[in-house]
Amino acid sequence: MRLLLARHGQTAWNAGRRFQGGADVGLSDLGRAQAAALGRAVRGRRLAAAYVSPMRRAVETAEIALAGTGIRLVTLEELRELSLGEWEGRTVGEIRALAGDPYAAWVRAPLDCPPPGGEALPAVCARVLAGVERIGAAHPNGDDVLVVAHGGVISVYLCHLLGVSFNHLWRLRLDNGSLSIARPPRLVRVNETTHLPAAPRRAWFEAEPVPDGEAAP
Repeated sequence: MRLLLARHGQTAWNAGRRFQGGADVGLSDLGRAQAAALGRAVRGRRLAAAYVSPMRRAVETAEIALAGTGIRLVTLEELRELSLGEWEGRTVGEIRALAGDPYAAWVRAPLDCPPPGGEALPAVCARVLAGVERIGAAHPNGDDVLVVAHGGVISVYLCHLLGVSFNHLWRLRLDNGSLSIARPPRLVRVNETTHLPAAPRRAWFEAEPVPDGEAAP
């Protein structure tokens, strides 16, 4: 089985650097354009199915990308974005202004310094692996399968494949609309973005990770 791991398109909260997590936010105009570009990128592949987070931004991305293909969309609860607890709905600036700058600590060590009330990363990994196992059981013959999910969820899975601590989570960059490829247990490609429409981008050293808020550097 080959997994084509796509991060959903941009939302207004992504653009505003606002933490989404479990908040159900739809795509922006740019996000819809990214979803269409993702669709063009995968049209040459013989996809057996698409597995999608039940959250609106992921479902919209999959529906736009696969419009007219007849490819079956299956929602999996295991693919929903990780919960960010008390940070959801707040901006990076608001969190950085709190005593001790907990955002900076979380960027350095997200496993050790999670948001208050947030979902533990090992628990996220366990449910994602359960979802991947379900997908694998349905495709025992090496099918290509599209998975449309979230930056945090995909990054957790990539850390698992690489065998590194979740404290290294934000060393991975996953842009909105990007495509990563895994042939479990091997990781083949990370953050392919050549298919995406051109958009103004900040330099890598100015970017900071916000799960489903902004791509990680």
